[in-house]
Amino acid sequence: METFTGSVERITFYNDQNGYSVIKVRPDRKMPQYASRDGLVTVVGIMPELGIGEEVEFHGQWIEDPRYGMQMRVETVQPIQPTSRAGIIRYLSSGIVKGIGERRAEYIVDYFGDATLEILNKHPERLKEVPQIKPALAEALAEAWEQNVNVRQTMIFLQGYGVSSKMANRIHAVYGTETINKVKDNPYTLADEVHGIGFIKADSIARNMGMPFDAPERLRAGLGYALGKLSQDGHTYAPRQVLIDTTCDILQVDNPQLVIDALDAQLSANRLKADTLLIDGQAVHAIYLPAFHRAEQNAAHDLREIASMPSVITEAATKINWQAFLAELAQHNNIALTEQQQSAVKAAFTSKVSVLTGGPGTGKTTTLQMVIAALERMDFSYALASPTGRAAKRLSEATNREAATIHRLFGFKPDEGFEFDADDPLPVDMLIIDEASMIDLMLFANVLRGISTETHLMLVGDVDQLPSVGAGNVLRDVINSRVAYVTRLDTIFRQEENSHIIINAHRVNNGKNPYLDNRSNDFFFFREEDPFKAAELLVEVVTQRIPRKFGFDPLTDIQVLSPMYRGASGVDKLNEALQHALNPGSIRRAEKKIGHRIFRVGDKVMQTRNNYEKDVFNGDIGFIRAIDDNDNIIEVHMGQDIIYYDYTEAADELIHAYCISIHRSQGSEYPVIVLPILTQHYMMLQRNLIYTAITRARDVVVMVGNRQAVQMAVRNNKVEKRYSGLLYRLTKPSGKLF
Repeated sequence: METFTGSVERITFYNDQNGYSVIKVRPDRKMPQYASRDGLVTVVGIMPELGIGEEVEFHGQWIEDPRYGMQMRVETVQPIQPTSRAGIIRYLSSGIVKGIGERRAEYIVDYFGDATLEILNKHPERLKEVPQIKPALAEALAEAWEQNVNVRQTMIFLQGYGVSSKMANRIHAVYGTETINKVKDNPYTLADEVHGIGFIKADSIARNMGMPFDAPERLRAGLGYALGKLSQDGHTYAPRQVLIDTTCDILQVDNPQLVIDALDAQLSANRLKADTLLIDGQAVHAIYLPAFHRAEQNAAHDLREIASMPSVITEAATKINWQAFLAELAQHNNIALTEQQQSAVKAAFTSKVSVLTGGPGTGKTTTLQMVIAALERMDFSYALASPTGRAAKRLSEATNREAATIHRLFGFKPDEGFEFDADDPLPVDMLIIDEASMIDLMLFANVLRGISTETHLMLVGDVDQLPSVGAGNVLRDVINSRVAYVTRLDTIFRQEENSHIIINAHRVNNGKNPYLDNRSNDFFFFREEDPFKAAELLVEVVTQRIPRKFGFDPLTDIQVLSPMYRGASGVDKLNEALQHALNPGSIRRAEKKIGHRIFRVGDKVMQTRNNYEKDVFNGDIGFIRAIDDNDNIIEVHMGQDIIYYDYTEAADELIHAYCISIHRSQGSEYPVIVLPILTQHYMMLQRNLIYTAITRARDVVVMVGNRQAVQMAVRNNKVEKRYSGLLYRLTKPSGKLF
């Protein structure tokens, strides 16, 4: 980081929505290594709106842009108020407040003299005293000045506590003129109320402000942060002692009693919720974030109620000769159903809640197709949904029927919630959700809230895959609760000669080592012990060997999945290597460095969170087709649509997708999967992780690594325990909690 001061000569670009600016500055000292021929330097980044001629101190990092040369990427900006008459006039007329030109600036300075800026900052309404300015205009100018001063004071105040211009702009967008008071009162509210500012940053601000290490505000915020961290690991609650220990560790507090007192205070204020659950025969004192407590209670209540209520479908189902009906339906659709599949189809109609699970090739799709055929034959309405856009697309292709994401089906809007709820339920007789292993507790609670008690719910998914990324263990808990009729398909149908993908997926799932003899035509293993050499070999396999042997496109057909983010064969390094090999830098190819990533035209990228305004969803993959530095826009070809991201949005929502984590691949299917698997990944080597990776491939699987790592993963069938009370709530006797 470096610092320099200078005067603003030119505003090349300013985005009034997010404060992103490109300005030309004349430095107070000569800087030939950074300046252009005219002696000016370029400064880019999020900053308050500056005026031409304004003296400013900049603090940031020098970078060399491939197209525009040396630039400072600014972190903090400190305007320096002028003191001379000429300087004040130039400052006022610089455009800092629209409506004050050079002539009006002279009038103002002639009237107020050297005290001009002090008077305007404290009493802008005194502009009405200037004889040459009409009262109505003076009032408008005073209001504009006050707003501008507030923004600047806020930015400078926050930067003084280590907040970047970008973050300061976000905070001000939420709190406006109350920003300084809000932050002074309790900086930890930032973590809850401002997107992108978590507890760690809020804690850093608080510590910089001098807040004591054991301040009650810090302890209370730390408890919420600890529960949030645990929820990121899949837990809906934390046992009381686990929460106390975790919070002490995060806050580095040696006296647990301080945390205990803060916890009791939060419980008394209903900011946290406590319950006693009976888990595996033991009483557990569970502490919840209120949202998870409410969702778990509601989900259990609603599912039990749905399961117990009759419907028009169950009434019709009692009048059917199912053996004859299914035989005729199967013949009409040229399909043969096993007894298991027939039982699953019947259960969808005779049971209000049913689950269809099983591994690849066991006939889940065929069974689902027959459920749909029966619904259409009996003239019942239904809807098909999946947790993600890619999964919904697969479901639509498999059934040749319309399918949607759960959020889209239920009409979710970010500021309003779900359109369909208990007062206005989704008008269907049956809701079928595919890839149900991906459903987390919060989404499940909203689904149940949005359907009628008469609606049938059918969950389809592979319970042996990775659990949901979000908190909860929904599919497994529903299966184990016996609230639903569960069919587990175990006969393998989809299996071709010399094909090992499905065979190996089931071998892994059953605790057996996969065949790694390279004798099939779709499952290959390349041995390499060294992680750096393995990464080099993997790049060669993706860019040369697979395209040469099978004709697959390395960008559109091949997806690299890695168990970890770090390391030579982790997601981050493999993305760098694959980008260099498949889409190298070139003076003919526009690129932009945002944060630590270089985005380049032609790059394969992934959306990392649901964006309902842009109609793109977490897991969607696309390709950058243009980068426009004039408008600070990245254009991404996502499916059939072109999505426009400003640079701030791209930093928050886009990552490279040459290689993604196995967790991010859930619900997707790719022609070819390439998987690095090494003993260095030991922390993540679990059976369900490798099983999930293999089952993402449609045509070819290639593993690169060592056999010991494969064996370690297959042996490790320890599914990480998730603290979830849903199963207890679904199975407990009616009445109060234990």
